[in-house]
Amino acid sequence: MKHEKQRWFTCTPIEFGGGPDFFARDSGLLCRGFQQIGIESRAVMPGARKPEDETDLIRTDYSNLESAEWWRSHQLDGVVLYAWGSPQFRHIARAIRESGVKLVLNQDSSGNISPLNGLRAWIVEQWTLNGSGASPALSIRAAFQILRGLSIGIVRTDLLRAFHLKQGHHIACVFPDAVESYRRLCRIYGGGALAKKVELLPHAVSPSLRFDPASHRKQARIIAIGRWDDQIQKRPSLLTGTLGRLLFENMKIGIDIVGNLTAEIEAWRDNLPHPERVTLHGKLPHEKLRELLTTAQIYYCPSAYESFNIAAAEALCCGCSVVAATRPTMASFRWFSSQNSGILAASDDVTGHVQAILNEISLWERNERDPISISSHWTSILHADKIAFKVLELAKK
Repeated sequence: MKHEKQRWFTCTPIEFGGGPDFFARDSGLLCRGFQQIGIESRAVMPGARKPEDETDLIRTDYSNLESAEWWRSHQLDGVVLYAWGSPQFRHIARAIRESGVKLVLNQDSSGNISPLNGLRAWIVEQWTLNGSGASPALSIRAAFQILRGLSIGIVRTDLLRAFHLKQGHHIACVFPDAVESYRRLCRIYGGGALAKKVELLPHAVSPSLRFDPASHRKQARIIAIGRWDDQIQKRPSLLTGTLGRLLFENMKIGIDIVGNLTAEIEAWRDNLPHPERVTLHGKLPHEKLRELLTTAQIYYCPSAYESFNIAAAEALCCGCSVVAATRPTMASFRWFSSQNSGILAASDDVTGHVQAILNEISLWERNERDPISISSHWTSILHADKIAFKVLELAKK
């Protein structure tokens, strides 16, 4: 299904690489989603052009991003800006708004961004994001950030964030709990009129990621994907602790670990009684990752916090169910597990995570998890063309 001819750009204000990896997710993938449904689209990013940049990426001076005239010169119908509502990028939002086009502000966030709309959840998020408990120095830093947010942050950060959000015609949040959190905050920032701008718009997933029963067969395997050199967010020690005990509790399950590996993870695998049951892949190209996701039954995420977790969304589209912690900082998984598509751990420790995975394995063994149904539901919501259509529907309001 094609849409009437329009011209939409996506923009990120950070100078990332512009190669295939960029166009496999976030603003790059939404650009491709627009193209898929017949919308003329390019992605915009600051900086000098790089050799790997795709042809549909526009590089420009950062000053142009803050120029209404520059945006007007492209004769656009709309822009989706991936700038987190950050005060730092408020002038870009204002320039796009002043250019006269529709502006959709993507909020890649759990929603716990201010003490004004939920003090406890915000403190938990700040405490977690700043690595509290990992060391005395990090705990001091976390306490300082909390005190700063409760004092000068309300004057500086919240006022400027409110200015940024008020520039948007729509404020797009990536899962339902974040929508509710942003609506509470926007009522404080700008009353009911601003709160009405908040809408659900998940991150896009590549249309190539889906489960096809004619060519795919699920196996008793668990997959975990992450930057395992990140001790604070990804919690590799919880990963190995949980999976090590799981291998003892269930003698049939196999495990795939994908992403930045560490010497500690490699030593853990080598010292297992049956190391052949765990495959360490490192970073993988898209095609190989798709093969693993369509084969695995369960995606396991031991993270302490995630704003969305695109890997989980990709796994769901490939017919996996998900297991993760029950935490305010992992609220996207309440949604991800809501369609007979996963379980949240009762306690955020090895025991709780192991039990949640064992329960999920049992559901698969009893045929109470259906990869066709899981994939069908989530691809209908998350595939890039569906997200592009959703943007156009929002723009009609």
